[in-house]
Amino acid sequence: MPFRLSALVALLAALPAATVLGGQIPLVNGAYGGVRPLNAVDAILADVTPLATTPGKLRVVENSGVCETTKGVYQASGYGDLTSKESIWFWFFESRSNPETAPLSIWLNGGPGSSSMIGLFQENGPCRINNDSADVSLNPNSWNEVSNMLYIDQPVGVGFSHGTTTVGTSEEAASDVWKFLQIFFADSRFSKYQKNDFAIWTESYGGHYGPTFAAYFLSQNKAIANGTVSGVPINLKFLGVGDGLTDPLNQYPGYISYAASNPYHALVSSSTISSANKSWTRSGGCRDQITSCYNTGSETTCSNAQSFCNNDILSPLAGNYDVYYVLTKNPDPYPPDITDYLQSAALMKKIGAESTWQETSDDVYSNFADTGDWMHNSRPYLETVIDAGVRTIVYDGDADFILNFHGVEAMVDALQTQFTDEYAQQEFANYTVKGQSTGVFKNAGTFSYVRIFGAGHEVPAYTHGSLSVGEAALQMFSQIMSNSSLKST
Repeated sequence: MPFRLSALVALLAALPAATVLGGQIPLVNGAYGGVRPLNAVDAILADVTPLATTPGKLRVVENSGVCETTKGVYQASGYGDLTSKESIWFWFFESRSNPETAPLSIWLNGGPGSSSMIGLFQENGPCRINNDSADVSLNPNSWNEVSNMLYIDQPVGVGFSHGTTTVGTSEEAASDVWKFLQIFFADSRFSKYQKNDFAIWTESYGGHYGPTFAAYFLSQNKAIANGTVSGVPINLKFLGVGDGLTDPLNQYPGYISYAASNPYHALVSSSTISSANKSWTRSGGCRDQITSCYNTGSETTCSNAQSFCNNDILSPLAGNYDVYYVLTKNPDPYPPDITDYLQSAALMKKIGAESTWQETSDDVYSNFADTGDWMHNSRPYLETVIDAGVRTIVYDGDADFILNFHGVEAMVDALQTQFTDEYAQQEFANYTVKGQSTGVFKNAGTFSYVRIFGAGHEVPAYTHGSLSVGEAALQMFSQIMSNSSLKST
């Protein structure tokens, strides 16, 4: 069992972070997405007791009986060992229908440093955690209704993954996930899926991960084709980004406007709004700091921008409302916590997990905060992917503050792609599910955007009207994965 006492002691001193149920963005020194004091922790390495790793190969437990209980549906969990000291955890679920021809989708939660078990057990997996946090129930709206699903804890050190935590940028994370997928497709149990359509679905910090990973995969495919890289090409056809942080310069004004006016209620007083607005506009303020980050890419400049903007704008504007679902005050008990369930020794043995699960790795989060990756602009990557013909959807929930639709829609409006003019000419249309108004959407070419009513940060965890939990999200997912634009039903 991995043992990380030295890193834990240091972090307890340096990172007085409060846990927020269902949260993916750490609360550091009182600020969501805050930055620890420079040099508070000199080195953060995960000390791992030597394990019987198999570098370049998978170690797999098949059909554990956990989570997916649909008869005849195959599942597998385990590790892809990048090296003897770097192991990435995965959990694969076969599609409930036509798995041989169904697409293969990877799901990545954000953070940075948050486990994709959040998505599996709170959002779109074959089972969902019960309100008592002690057990799970089968999810009829699981995304493996229509796709083979592969949940990945990444980077190394996140969730059940373990090893030396060196990754601190989205580009480095993309490289490691590519390496993992090469190992995955080389395994005889999974090589048959390499020919199937491939999708990346992600949320939150996935606004960085999704575009960066997709663009990297496309570049690797091109390098394989021209003979400069050896490997198996990944048949990338789809990208989905939910409630994502992609383009901070365009998105941060959304915190100010959403806190003042959203579909539900103002989050803070007018004086707090005014103060945040000054922090955005003043000389040397948040806008100027993000602009400097974009222009220079300096780690210090970008990290300082993250610290300033999240301390002076993002966090104060939340007021006493849950940043992931503004209809409730802090702390919001929904979605139910999955920590006790996933830390059960009996469960870990069943699924082959080797390290104690944590929702978010402070080690990995700190690595990213130190590089300033948070404030980098991933929009150029997104534009590259859209223009390459990858069907892309950006979606969000209108009750989410921390990556709210004001900011996300400003990012989408700023996109410069082959579909920009067509998108700008569209009016929002009602998105209905079984005749119920569930959101608003636009399609332009192979790009779609949808805002889901009544949903928080984790869109598939919510419902609206008389629909069941996750039903609207499954319709959205199914339409995109069938290579179709969004349409009402």
